[in-house]
Amino acid sequence: MTSVLFITGRRQLRRSFCLGSSSTQPETFLHIIGTNSHGLIRNHGSSFFSSTTSNDENNARRGLTTSEPRDINDATNNDTDSSSTTSPPSQRSTMSTLAELSKARLSALVVSTTAFGFMSVGPTALAYTSLPTFAAASIGTALCASSAATFNQVIEVERDSKMKRTGNRPLVNGSVSKQAAIGLGCLTGSTGGILLGLGTDPITTMLGVGNIGLYAGLYTYLKPKSEINTWVGAVVGAIPPVMGWTAAGGSILDPEAVLLGSTLFLWQFPHFFALNWMYRTDYKRGGFAMVAVNDPNGDRTASLIKRYGVYLASLPFLSTALEVTSPMFAVEGILLNGYALHVASKFDKERSNSNARKVFLTSLWYLPCVMMLFLLHSRRWHKEVTNFEKDKTILESLQSLMSIIQSKGRELCMHEALVSKEVEISIGKGGNKTSLDGSKCPISMTKAVANAQVSMNGKEEITLTIHEEPTKEER
Repeated sequence: MTSVLFITGRRQLRRSFCLGSSSTQPETFLHIIGTNSHGLIRNHGSSFFSSTTSNDENNARRGLTTSEPRDINDATNNDTDSSSTTSPPSQRSTMSTLAELSKARLSALVVSTTAFGFMSVGPTALAYTSLPTFAAASIGTALCASSAATFNQVIEVERDSKMKRTGNRPLVNGSVSKQAAIGLGCLTGSTGGILLGLGTDPITTMLGVGNIGLYAGLYTYLKPKSEINTWVGAVVGAIPPVMGWTAAGGSILDPEAVLLGSTLFLWQFPHFFALNWMYRTDYKRGGFAMVAVNDPNGDRTASLIKRYGVYLASLPFLSTALEVTSPMFAVEGILLNGYALHVASKFDKERSNSNARKVFLTSLWYLPCVMMLFLLHSRRWHKEVTNFEKDKTILESLQSLMSIIQSKGRELCMHEALVSKEVEISIGKGGNKTSLDGSKCPISMTKAVANAQVSMNGKEEITLTIHEEPTKEER
């Protein structure tokens, strides 16, 4: 008797052939793993009974049965089974286990956004901020994020065991005990709080410690109960850049702090709604109340992705209007957000996992791009620092790098030269001459303006004459 088991993955097809044998010996099977132009890779002589026992235990741990129907639209069914692609608990290193328990990649994102907020204060504030403060803010925030992630997994271990994408997490597969995970969460949380308290300021410390409670407490509590959990989670993600800003000496009420937090808050919705859609069946299996779980046709998911994409696209214009950044940030934002909205529109037209993945992947490179552009066009980085002692070498290096990049931008855009004061522009003649600042376009297309004088570093003066087409009445 021969049995055939098909397991499909993104890049491989597996077939297990059970060969008949005597009743006293375990059946053996031929395991074919993958097919390609070079032929088949075979694995002979594995114990069929031991293999099925292991798979049944894994499936039971996830709440699955071999007769469970497949949803071809769910991304988890297009991924290779986690039990076959990850090492067993005995082979996993301690560091990899701790990294997974602490969600190291998520913590790395948190550190990058904290550093973004810290750098956004500009050279004037950084001149009086020591390197240990920057390190305390970054490491302390990372430890707090790790603590929150660990507590989250402790609370959700049963639900994680039912999901394919989380079925091999350390607490689920038994590579770490629940007591050890709680101890790790307490250690990283207390260490992060102490580091923030000693190295930064009370506001930053309060935000960091409070974020642990918000993520591991309210957010985790709401995940199986209400779709509002996504909005609470977005608040959690918006706090780290504000922590970086306050740690560098900024105020939590500064317009820059509001813009930084708003950017991270709004960015998370296209990012997570796309992820929710791809894994909607798995989230349903785990019992989580996500928008995509209650949105079989994807109407709400697509609408929310587009809506928050539009909100996000408005921030560069708001930043320019508040004179936080130069006008070029708004211009470049049109290109950046235009593509993001284009990808969102494609998902709206066709609610496939492929289009959802494009939205998700776009969000991954969008965030570092918008953070870098914000820093490059920040008016604070145009200011000179004339008297500083601390971290002089580091600050000079940063200023040198920013100056090189900004000078290239000024070669392409008159606005950038205007903001840096390298170009002075005035409109009108004689007593009617009016100077323009960096918030206004150097060329005004109105009838009242007949010419403009441009002074390059006071060395030369150029007269620009604007010829307008006559109106029908004038003709």
